[in-house]
This record gives sequence, C-alpha cells and structure tokens, in this order.
Amino acid sequence: MRNTRNNSHSSSKSNSDKGNSGSRSGSKSKPPYDQKRNRPKNKQKNQQKSAKSTPKPRLKIDLYGVHAVTEAWTNPKRHIHGLYITEKALEGFDKALKKAHSLGLKRPSPQIIDKAALDNATASGSVHQGIGLNAQELDEIDIHDIIRAEEPKERSVLIMLDQVTDPHNVGAIIRSSCVFGATGMILQRKHAPELTGVLAKTACGGIEHLPIAYETNLTRSIEVLQKAGYFAIGLAEEGEVELQMLATQHQKLVLVLGAEGDGLRRLVREQCDALVALPTAGPISSLNVSNAAAVALFATTT
Repeated sequence: MRNTRNNSHSSSKSNSDKGNSGSRSGSKSKPPYDQKRNRPKNKQKNQQKSAKSTPKPRLKIDLYGVHAVTEAWTNPKRHIHGLYITEKALEGFDKALKKAHSLGLKRPSPQIIDKAALDNATASGSVHQGIGLNAQELDEIDIHDIIRAEEPKERSVLIMLDQVTDPHNVGAIIRSSCVFGATGMILQRKHAPELTGVLAKTACGGIEHLPIAYETNLTRSIEVLQKAGYFAIGLAEEGEVELQMLATQHQKLVLVLGAEGDGLRRLVREQCDALVALPTAGPISSLNVSNAAAVALFATTT
C-alpha cells in the first residue's frame, strides 16, 4: 500500500512538474495574443519607413545646357544613352529631334522629368536650362591624328594649353577656337578638365566640332608638331615679336598658352619658336587666358 501511495504521489508530482514545465515553456514560445498581433504591424511599419528613406537613383548627366546637348544629339560620332528634359525645354528641342531623325541617327526617346530632378543630378549652381544628356565620351585622339587630318590643308592653326585647369576658361577657348577657325587643340593630360559638365556648356557644343587631344609631354608634342611643319608661338609677357607678322610668315601655327599666374612652364617656353606678347595700351596690361586666346586666334586666323 505504501509503495502504491508513493508511486501515486511520485506520479502526481511528476505530472505536476511536467504541467508546470509545459506552462513555462509555453510562455516563451507562445506570446500573448496582442503581442503576436502587433509584431507584423511593427515589421510593416519598419518596412514602410525603410522604403520611404531609400533615395531614388540619381540620373547620370554628362552634358547639360541647350547648345551642348543639341550639338551632341546631332553629332553622328556620339553614342547617346539617355535624354532627360523638362516639358518646357522639350518645346525648343523639336528642331534637334527632327534633325537627328533626318540624319538617321539612333537616339533614345526623351524622358520628361521635372526641374528638381535635373537640379539633383547636376552640380550645385549648374545652369542646365532644363535639359541633360547621358552620353558616351567621344573616341580619344592623339596629336598624330590631328597632324594627319591637317596635312592636306594649306593653312592650319592649332592651340595648345599648358596646364590650364579651369573648365570655364578651357570651355571658352574651345568656343573661340570654333568661332575663329582653329582646327585642333592639345591639352596636358594630367592638368586639364574633362570634356563634360560646365566645360561643355561653356564651349556651347564646341567639343563636338574641335578635335581635342590629351598629351602627357607638351614639350615633346611641340617638337612633333615642329617636325610636321608647324611654327610654335608661345604667349608670354616677355615676348617681343609681333604676332600678326608671324601669322603672315607661317601657314601652319600652334599657339601655346599657359595657366594664369604661372604662365608657360620653362621647358615648354624654351621649345617654342618665338614668344609674343599681345599689345596693350590701357591701364590694365593683361588678359585672362581665355580672352588672350580669343585675341590671338583672331589675329592669326583673319
């Protein structure tokens, strides 16, 4: 009888322990109904918050501004990946669309976006005029390509910039080169801006028309040009030769300009055939490099 009671008591206690154990285990794996119900809601709120905080992908804009984009759009040598334009700007771009179509150029359909999207895709303060282009860079050329292209011509004027780094200046010189009929440009590879963005806009589409070569050693480049028949004229304040006289004596010229302040580097200056200074008569005796280039181009091409 004792054994039976003991066994019964032991069995009862065991069952009780199992029940309590099951209750404790259940409190961990089975939360109250309201907690279980709230978890998906919290998760959904977190997902919504994450979705709202994820920024939209930024547009890739290489060229912007009406003139820069128009000239690139109608350039058969350009590969275009995307045109982003506001509704207002699209009204004035119709002529370029028709021209590209008449030339049989493969172009993507314009994507209408708002001004804020273009503001976000371009550098702060950029005057994009409601139009931007995602375009592949033009094929790179070197100085030998320019020489071969100019060889048949009787008259040829090139321009070389020695470490001119400001994109506004370079863009303005490219524009002047196209206006006055220069036929090529040579830039120093390590110290020159890329042919995109503000430079391209300042050039007003000139990068689509002027062959531009990047070279590492400008002193060596001048020597190569001299062997090809070019007369190298360096613009420097200490120059004493008259520019227009040299322009009439030589049919193939390369005008070499240095950065503002530093001017031409010594080896580049020494490699030039002559140094000239632009004549001045007013109280200010110097011009910035883009204006000096425009005057020199006018003097040698007209």
